[in-house]
Amino acid sequence: MSRTSQEIRLAARPQGRPDASTWELATTEVAEPGPGEFLVQLQQISLDPAMRGWLNDVRSYLPPVQIGAVMRAFGAGTVVASQHDDFAVGDVVSGTFGVREYAISDGKGVARLDLDVAPMSTWLGALGMPGMTAWFGLEDVGRAQPGDTVLVSAAAGAVGSTVAQLAKAKGCRVIGVAGGPDKVAWLRDLGLDEVIDRREGDLLRQVRRAAPDGVDVYFDNVGGELLDAALANLAHGARIAICGAISTYNDETLAEGPRRYMALLVFRASMQGFVVMDYEDRYGEAIAGISELIGDGRFVATETILEGGVPAFPDALLGLFDGVNTGKLLLAI
Repeated sequence: MSRTSQEIRLAARPQGRPDASTWELATTEVAEPGPGEFLVQLQQISLDPAMRGWLNDVRSYLPPVQIGAVMRAFGAGTVVASQHDDFAVGDVVSGTFGVREYAISDGKGVARLDLDVAPMSTWLGALGMPGMTAWFGLEDVGRAQPGDTVLVSAAAGAVGSTVAQLAKAKGCRVIGVAGGPDKVAWLRDLGLDEVIDRREGDLLRQVRRAAPDGVDVYFDNVGGELLDAALANLAHGARIAICGAISTYNDETLAEGPRRYMALLVFRASMQGFVVMDYEDRYGEAIAGISELIGDGRFVATETILEGGVPAFPDALLGLFDGVNTGKLLLAI
C-alpha cells in the first residue's frame, strides 16, 4: 500500500519565540516496515514545554534536534503494519515518534496502551510523561508528607495539575499558581486549598499570605519571579523540585538566577533538578498509583486537544507559552 506522511522539520534555530521560519512542512513517501519493525499511524502528538529547549544547540539531557531533522515529539497511534514479534497490527502504542503522520519503529521505548484503563489522551497526560514527572518529582525529589504545605507553579498545566492532585490525595495542603480567573476557578474546583493568580502581581506577598507558616515543598515549572517568591517563603527543611522554567524558555538572553538563594542556607532547605527519564524503570509504580486515584474519583485527568494535524504544530506549540491549555495539551493528527 502506498502512503505519504506529512512531517515537521527544524529549518532554523529560533532566536526567542519560534516563528514560521523555524519550521519546514514536508511530505514523504512512507516505507513498509522491515524485519523487526512496525509502522505506526499517529493520532495524537504531545505538546511539551521541553520541546523549546530541544531547539537550542546547547548541552542538555538530550541532544538538540538537528537542522533538517523531524521535530522530536512524544505521541500515540495505532500499528498499521508489522514485522515485529511483539507488536501486532491494531496495537495502540506510545513513543517518541516525532511530529509526523506515520513513523517506523523498532519498538525501543515504545509502550502498548490499554484503552480500557484510560483513553489515549490520558496515556499522554496523567498516565504519560507529565504524570511520571509529577509523581517522581513530588515523591522522590520533593519528599512530600501528609500535612506539608505544597506550592505548585503552572498548576493548571499538565504536570502542575497532576502534582496538585497527587499532593491533595497525599494529605498535603496545596497552593496552586495559575494565570487568569478561569484557571483559578478550575483549580479551586479540583479542591486546592489556595489558588494564586499570578496576573495579580506581587507574588512574594501572595505566597506569604497563602502560606503564613512557610512552604515545605515547592514544585517549580516556571522559574523567574515565582521561584524567588517561593525562596522568600520557605519553611525549615523545605524541598524545591526544579522541573522546568517555562517563563524563560523564549528569552533571547540568559535569565537572571534566583536572587534569594541564601534562603536555602537560612532554612536548611534543598533545591534539586530532576529529569523524569531517570525513573523509567519505575514508571509502573506511578501508573498504578495514578490509575487507582482516577478509579477512586480522587483524580481528574484533563486534556486540551487542538485540531489541525501536522501543519498546525507550529501554532499549537506556541499555545503552551500562551496558556491556551487546561491540563495536558495535545495535537490531534
